Amino acid sequence: MASLAERIHDALPQTQCTRCGFQDCQAYAEAIALRGEPINQCPPGGQEGVERLAQITHQASLPLNAAFGLEAPRSVAVIDESWCIGCTLCIKACPTDAIVGASKLMHTVMESYCTGCALCLPPCPVDCIEMLTVSGNATGWSAWSEQQARQARSRYEFATQRRMADAGLQSTPEARQASSATGEVNARPQQAQPPGTSAKQQAALAALMRARARRAPATPEPEPEPEP
Repeated sequence: MASLAERIHDALPQTQCTRCGFQDCQAYAEAIALRGEPINQCPPGGQEGVERLAQITHQASLPLNAAFGLEAPRSVAVIDESWCIGCTLCIKACPTDAIVGASKLMHTVMESYCTGCALCLPPCPVDCIEMLTVSGNATGWSAWSEQQARQARSRYEFATQRRMADAGLQSTPEARQASSATGEVNARPQQAQPPGTSAKQQAALAALMRARARRAPATPEPEPEPEP
């Protein structure tokens, strides 16, 4: 029989966005099961996701904690290839290997593999990435299927194994347990923030706003009026 942590992990959307305050969905699942972390810290899962976790853990349902983000339509990353400088930083940040490219060559996002985590925005030095809504008004699990979650989990696990191998590390249960024990990114907000604006979200939003401002056409200065 699957452990409580495994059942919680299976119920998470597997976007690996870290918005819950942990390094990945598995670390958050283990924190709920082993350390009593609240079940309402996953914006991609939305309120339906909270209800699922409440049933699994036999806890009372809670409203989604806005300090970790708001339930919103699903979006995917899009790279403006005319601005891309081929730095590969977004490739390294993507948890599911959804970005392809090579050093000093333009990159592109494979939409079907993008989870909308937005982790590629902050490291981009030229702000050439933006998030585009692809689910209309649908949010949470209405915008994300079980099949997509399974695919995202599989790709994340494969990418993690590959990166550990590249770094000369072994992915053993003991190593995973040690990693999860220290995997909190920001489990508790350090200071009060407006709803939906975690540090990562603020950085991503700032990058997006800079990109839009840079691409906006310059407003022509008014012609001076002729002197009488």
